Amino acid sequence: MIRRTVVIMSALAVAALTLTGCAQPVDPVDPGSDAPTSTEQIVIDTTFDIATIDPGREYEPTGQIVVKALYDTLLTFADNDTTTVIPDLAEYTANDDLTEFVFTLVGDRVFSDGTAVTADDVVFSLNRLIGMKGNPSFLLDGVTITKTDDVTITMTTEESNPALPAVLATPSAGILNSKVVIDNGGTTDESDGAETYLNSNSAGSGPYVLEMMDVATQAILVKNENYNGSQKPTYEKVILRNVEPATQKMNVERGDAQVAMGLSGDQVDALDSSVSVSSTPSATVVFLLMNSNPKVNEFTAKPKCVEAVKAALNYESILELAGRGASQATGVVPAGFLGALPQSEAPKYDLEAAKVAATECGMTESTITLSLPNDIDPAGTSLTTVAQRIQQQLAEAGITVELAPAPFATEIDAYRTGKEQIGLWYWNPDYMDPANYLAFGPGQTVGLRAGWTAEMNPAAAELVAKAYTTGDLNDRKTLFQDWGRLMNAESPFIPLIQPGSNVAHQPSVTNVYYNPTWLINVAGLGAA
Repeated sequence: MIRRTVVIMSALAVAALTLTGCAQPVDPVDPGSDAPTSTEQIVIDTTFDIATIDPGREYEPTGQIVVKALYDTLLTFADNDTTTVIPDLAEYTANDDLTEFVFTLVGDRVFSDGTAVTADDVVFSLNRLIGMKGNPSFLLDGVTITKTDDVTITMTTEESNPALPAVLATPSAGILNSKVVIDNGGTTDESDGAETYLNSNSAGSGPYVLEMMDVATQAILVKNENYNGSQKPTYEKVILRNVEPATQKMNVERGDAQVAMGLSGDQVDALDSSVSVSSTPSATVVFLLMNSNPKVNEFTAKPKCVEAVKAALNYESILELAGRGASQATGVVPAGFLGALPQSEAPKYDLEAAKVAATECGMTESTITLSLPNDIDPAGTSLTTVAQRIQQQLAEAGITVELAPAPFATEIDAYRTGKEQIGLWYWNPDYMDPANYLAFGPGQTVGLRAGWTAEMNPAAAELVAKAYTTGDLNDRKTLFQDWGRLMNAESPFIPLIQPGSNVAHQPSVTNVYYNPTWLINVAGLGAA
């Protein structure tokens, strides 16, 4: 069978998702010293969105930052280029129809305890990801993973899987020391009991090891003395703190933190001129979902009522709340990804049409609940402020909405179990390929959160199936655009904003690049 090296195209942009909290005090780098190039430690302020740092279970943005630092993956992306998959622990080839991928371990890499990374570790780690059935297990749906020899692993799929290399660069696909994890309760099925151990210890081959982790306050990482990969970390210690945005701004201005990741556009504009800002387009999409399940709400389940809400939204007015670098989302696939729709095809505001549709569907006779996490600001965009403006705009169309804000930790369950009538949420890509956004399709992960089954829209479901398995770039682009147009016209999702990504940092910190999946690679940060 002829083999070829595969190049996977993906997003050029990044985003930060955030959750507020209070950090425990740590010793900051002295901003008044004459040694801005000190590499003893770096303090990064963000707002935490994290539940676990077990690679096979973690699925939140802050968790991705930590896991990326602790665990190597088979493949990765360069810090300043998220378009081409490159080797990390392994090189690979694939057959022409992208159903068989062969990985060869390279570089005699070792775990933090000095033992060699082997094919057995790879097979265990990835089969554990699949078998535990945690949040990220869907990433390897339909993939069979087997050991060929001590340094070779073969992965097969029944259908073409052009996104697989990008998936394997995701922190959730991090490779664990199988002996250590098994000794601490690890298995490759739902009986796995290693999460507690992995939340306080690291078992990877990454550039850092875990010193401490508190999901409410801070994570402390220190250099892995046995690391023998290509990306040698600059800083001896990384302190990642959970800090609300206003305090982040003050901290980075006075040098108590060297990086601030959760500032709004207004806060970035108001920064002291001594602070540098790295700005890039975001891969985050802020969206509304309207539940298609009539048992949740009879009105949100009516296509005519969805049409009314889409037309009632003044998208330009909502966009004003997002600040620097933001744009109106043209669809669920953001600009920068293959198959994204042009700005001319973004949803349009039409108040008169909204009033007619709302009356026809009976929506004006009811009060509907709009739920949202109120302690999280994706890429610095306040969901609470956005929700308030949406409430005002819908009222102009005769649609009465009651806001139901709740902490992320509370609201995430209602969102994931499909109990929200209208939900205001955001999506940051799990891996750097447009196939990740197919989760919004009927019968898919996010589609089902909106009560939208495949039977409700067979045409959309068929396009999803084709887009998942089509390898040719031109064909993929056409499929994703066709699917995007159908989604804008018929889905229960209303894309609102594609925020910008603005990262404030002290000038002494260099190589500040964002990634759509792991947000920032702390091992790649440099010192001027």
